[in-house]
Amino acid sequence: MAENKSTGKRLADSGKANQKKSPVTDLFYWAEALVFALTFLVLLSVFFVRFSGVDGSSMLPTLVDNDQVLVQLIGYDEPERGDIVVVYAPYFENEPLVKRVIAKGGDVVDIDPNTGAVSVNGEQLVEPYISEPLLNAGTLSYPYEVPEGQVFVMGDNRNHSSDSRLAEIGSLPYENIIGKVFFRIFPFTRLGSL
Repeated sequence: MAENKSTGKRLADSGKANQKKSPVTDLFYWAEALVFALTFLVLLSVFFVRFSGVDGSSMLPTLVDNDQVLVQLIGYDEPERGDIVVVYAPYFENEPLVKRVIAKGGDVVDIDPNTGAVSVNGEQLVEPYISEPLLNAGTLSYPYEVPEGQVFVMGDNRNHSSDSRLAEIGSLPYENIIGKVFFRIFPFTRLGSL
């Protein structure tokens, strides 16, 4: 009797093994998974995080041309000095720029034309992230008071950056900030938080 149960079980198992999923079922399964993954990525990029590419050398050495970064959208309402942001500047026909927040509304920015030192509210900034000392203070008059609700932004590669030092750009309203750059995802050799 035990042999019959064992044989019956083996026959049932071999019958299950012979039943394969049809190619249509497999295709439907993968299509469904792909649609779910794409929907998740779209929702993530619309509401929470955006992928952005760096174009140009204005943020050297912090960010390099063609770096790919993640930008925080939700929960970034109040920029802080030192934040790296993606921002629209009307002068650039709404092409997003990646820059560092130097000062906020009510702050007074001053640039020493001889040394290139940048001061905010009378205190010289310690800037280990810049590529070289500043040679050009731009076309603004200093000291410059940043209007409320706006930010004064500069690139880390100061001598090769179009930023708030130029009168045609100037300080930018908070509404022009897309979000805060917080993580580099490519190239993988430089992967990490910023």
